[in-house]
Amino acid sequence: MSAAPRTASYCHCVDCRRWTGAPVAAFAAFDAVSVHGLGAPVVHPSGAERWNCADCGSPLAACFAYLPDQTYVPVGILDQADAIAPALHSHADSQLPWLHIADDLPRFEASARSRLSGSAD
Repeated sequence: MSAAPRTASYCHCVDCRRWTGAPVAAFAAFDAVSVHGLGAPVVHPSGAERWNCADCGSPLAACFAYLPDQTYVPVGILDQADAIAPALHSHADSQLPWLHIADDLPRFEASARSRLSGSAD
């Protein structure tokens, strides 16, 4: 990435859990022009574009039509992961019932698209 992330978010949706293989995903949002060298994405039935490592299959990035000009990168693959803390929870209505994250971050039942896109909630 050639710039700092715009924000970071937990995502509890089933699609992101399955894609990352984790009980909750954490993504950093970058301006799309800051993310380079991903190659061609795979388009998911939901319309999300996703990139995986050609060698190991690890999730690398995702784009969503409802969040134009942003690319979401799993925090765990970033060298500076320890400095990128999520600022909110998206799709909190899909959180696994046994997962308890003790924080005071805002929780959005759905995508939190207005917050993630920078518009007013």
